[in-house]
Amino acid sequence: MPVVSLPVATDYCFVIPCYNHSQSLSNVLKCIESYKLTCILIDDGSSPDETEKLKQITSHFTWVTLIHLSNNQGKGAAVMAGLNYALNQGYTYAIQIDADGQHDTKIITEMIHQSLLNPHALISGCPVYDSSVPKHRLIARYITHFWVWIETLSFSIKDSMCGLRIYPLQQTCNLIANYQIGKRMDFDTDIMVRLYWKGMPSIFVPTKVTYPENGISHFRALKDNLLITWMHTRLFFGMLPRIPTLINRNLIKDTSTSHWSEIEEKKGLWGIKIILKLYQIFGLKVAKTIMFPVIIYFWLTGKKQRLASNTYLKQIKQFYQNVPLVDKKQLTSFRHFQRFGDSLLDKLASWQGDINIQDIYSSSKQIFFELINNKQGIVLICSHLGDIEMCRAIAEFSHNIKINAIVFKKNAARFNQVLKEVNQASTFNLIEVDSLGPDTAILLKQKLEAGEWVAIMGDRTTSNPYQRTPKNNVIWADFLGKPAPFPKGSFVLASALGHPVYLVWGLKPNGRFQVYLEHFADKLITSRKNRQAELEKIIQTYAKRLEYYCLMSPLDWFNFFDFWQLSQPDPNKLETSNKSNEK
Repeated sequence: MPVVSLPVATDYCFVIPCYNHSQSLSNVLKCIESYKLTCILIDDGSSPDETEKLKQITSHFTWVTLIHLSNNQGKGAAVMAGLNYALNQGYTYAIQIDADGQHDTKIITEMIHQSLLNPHALISGCPVYDSSVPKHRLIARYITHFWVWIETLSFSIKDSMCGLRIYPLQQTCNLIANYQIGKRMDFDTDIMVRLYWKGMPSIFVPTKVTYPENGISHFRALKDNLLITWMHTRLFFGMLPRIPTLINRNLIKDTSTSHWSEIEEKKGLWGIKIILKLYQIFGLKVAKTIMFPVIIYFWLTGKKQRLASNTYLKQIKQFYQNVPLVDKKQLTSFRHFQRFGDSLLDKLASWQGDINIQDIYSSSKQIFFELINNKQGIVLICSHLGDIEMCRAIAEFSHNIKINAIVFKKNAARFNQVLKEVNQASTFNLIEVDSLGPDTAILLKQKLEAGEWVAIMGDRTTSNPYQRTPKNNVIWADFLGKPAPFPKGSFVLASALGHPVYLVWGLKPNGRFQVYLEHFADKLITSRKNRQAELEKIIQTYAKRLEYYCLMSPLDWFNFFDFWQLSQPDPNKLETSNKSNEK
């Protein structure tokens, strides 16, 4: 085992809370002995027999100081007593470790290394569980993670319950002296959230956790769950007056002038994975409840996306007399974000097979069945209006239709990874590209000739920096009363593929999923002589159909950027990204 250099021993010590854990304590002390650090062992009012055993055990370890609390006060109280004692003894940092032997102590070297690099941060283990972990423990952690996201308005705290940590003592003890911190099983989460509020970052180190067979647990199901519930209640109301500070701390950089392809996905999709697990265990209603505060967070912190939503809805309201299915009071940016969150759950549900063709309305079913019977490859011009991913899942599960969707690598990677965990087949027919080119056309042509379908997005301009200018990249068409840029390349590609073209829309205007499939052209034909004029006519026709369905279900618009502004991608950024991908 690596040994930490001796100078560190004057700054760091161990703090171990112990309550009737003599059986596992000896092994824990042997595992940390090589670090050559003082250990402060807090006997939290153990039984008389256990107290005697602790005295016998510690007599064999001269570097252990045993402190006895006259009665059991709880894990949190024991840790706080140890932290205060360590500070009074002149230590700068305390390494908290549990006495039950669950944690891999080899990781402490890396934790101390991170502490030396980040002297003002709380260093915490981030559990990596094996098969020994009880399922109810995992569920409880997921629920706590969810509440911590709300209480911090951040996803930066990856785990708030791990009992292996390094505390900067001065700041931590100041907090303990001035605030009422949970004294029992609510301690670990309570103090981490409050330290975050005080500006202390948390850095996480993956830590293997094993639940020993016949291990002793002092968790009191009713009392401790009530304590934890009360803790989250206090933290929630404590968060409310801190909202402006927390939002300001978490605001993303302004990307209002960036091309959509340069805007990174919002961090924290690992949170969607947790919501997926809750969905799989408890169902859709629970998952929607959990999703709600996540939507609040993204709405509060997504300044650029919120402004883009308001810009779009302002245009929609000018045509409100043509919006038959949506109450005008619903046309707010928050409702817009909320619908986007619901669409993520719909995607997960559809790829699990929980939504099928019997659950949807479609006036185009006859067209759909005729295309299936003919077994002919077709091109689908899609958009970010509605849920094409859900359409794709339903088509594949219900009728074994292979729909190959073109996605841009940079902006689809994270959610595609989540879909892969839902259903392995969901990513088999995603064609990830950086830009549309001849190699893409050849591949798609082969799939169409095999009777498969190809889906191309028709509403976002290309991210290829090597095309000459924005003028040559896009065609402007009237959309909701203003000129908007549409991608020329998508329609050129559809023309080159030489197969029938259909428009498809998956909308949810009134709470029920609806699919519309309409014929656009037997083939998109353009001549070399009049190509520009012909493309302008084709794209204007498409823009009008997009407008029609936007007015049918305006909150299904998932282009959260200024759709009417054309920004040229930064070639330097994209070139750097490409080099990184090559590596």
